[in-house]
Amino acid sequence: MSIEYIKKASCSEEILDPLLSQRVREMLSEIRDGGEEAVKRYSNQLDSWEGDIVVTRDSILLASERLPQKVKDDICFAHDNITRFAEAQKNTISGFSLEITPGFEVGQKNIPVSSAGCYVPGGRYSHIASALMTVTTARVAGVRSIIACSPPKPAVGISDEVLFALDLCGATTILNLGGVQGIAAMTYGLFGVSKTDILVGPGNQYVAEAKRQLFGQIGIDMFAGPTDSLVIADSTADPLFVATDLIGQAEHGYNSPVWLVTNDRKLANKVLELAPILIAELPENNAKNAGLAWQNYAEVILCDSREEMADVADDYAPEHLHVQASDLDWWLQRLKSYGSLFLGEETTVPYGDKAAGPNHVLPTSGAAKYTGGLSVHKYMKTVTWQRSTKAGSKDIALATARISRLEGMEGHAKSADVRLAKYFPDESFELGD
Repeated sequence: MSIEYIKKASCSEEILDPLLSQRVREMLSEIRDGGEEAVKRYSNQLDSWEGDIVVTRDSILLASERLPQKVKDDICFAHDNITRFAEAQKNTISGFSLEITPGFEVGQKNIPVSSAGCYVPGGRYSHIASALMTVTTARVAGVRSIIACSPPKPAVGISDEVLFALDLCGATTILNLGGVQGIAAMTYGLFGVSKTDILVGPGNQYVAEAKRQLFGQIGIDMFAGPTDSLVIADSTADPLFVATDLIGQAEHGYNSPVWLVTNDRKLANKVLELAPILIAELPENNAKNAGLAWQNYAEVILCDSREEMADVADDYAPEHLHVQASDLDWWLQRLKSYGSLFLGEETTVPYGDKAAGPNHVLPTSGAAKYTGGLSVHKYMKTVTWQRSTKAGSKDIALATARISRLEGMEGHAKSADVRLAKYFPDESFELGD
């Protein structure tokens, strides 16, 4: 393998700040002990919010009335696509039963969790799509209680468009809460909501660390880092498309890595030329994020062959992987490690981020090597069961007794012994030493 870094990242992945971790631990402890009053105090201190924590039905209706019909139509369009994709996804998993030996039946069934907490980020951007992705998928999975929270803007609360989306998707309760206090309120079952079985959704470092610390008490979708994207491009790619897609993803944040892997030096150089021009065209705050991300975390990697390009992509295991190259079917079959794959210049990562249907809550920081993104499966438990006739248990009991004794687990063996003695009193068996 011979690869050349035409542009190399100057910053490596950030290590978790121990002071941040300690602060989150203290906040969770205070909220666990102080309950709703502690949450309200943090909400006032951090978000300047003094209004209702639980969003009322009247507030949701007013938000819907204030929104232009075109905005609602666009949100409904995306919701429909996400719903249909999640429904098709759910149909790929099913229960079954199997007679493993004569008279001994085993099986599997899929049970949705009872309660899910969906975090919808606020801050720089109004994350309508995160509301759609998290709540819709939970509803399709069959989750009975879906609590959603999002940071309120001072004196305003959650934005009208996010409220409309959350209600459309089927959120049971919506909380005007952000940050650690929102995560804690859903975890501990405050403000009249059920304690959540699983927490999902992207968020800032504090939200991610709160989820990490609570994991085990509850389930989480994944450990999330900064969003990242990789573009594979060959000589057939349009440099403007490639550069635009990379800078568009760098817009997420100052530490959002973007990578270009190509076997065409001319294209690589053109993208490097276009990137600062495209950054300068963005609004000021967006340009600041994209500029820092491009300067410090972006890489441009030149490879000799498409097989080498695929190897690099699999090693990086990006959250988003966009192929702008010929022979798309080859890439679809060859690539193995990514959160979501985008094939051809006709699609782009923002389609998946906002409205195409597949979920945009995806593994970051190389986690795509071992896991996929948020799906109906994350909200469901695949559990097993077994049932036997007396005759059907005979061979299983004999094997169990002998294996248990080989392991030194006499108590396990005796559970098999007593059944053999009761069901087959006239027979003698070799049960092991």
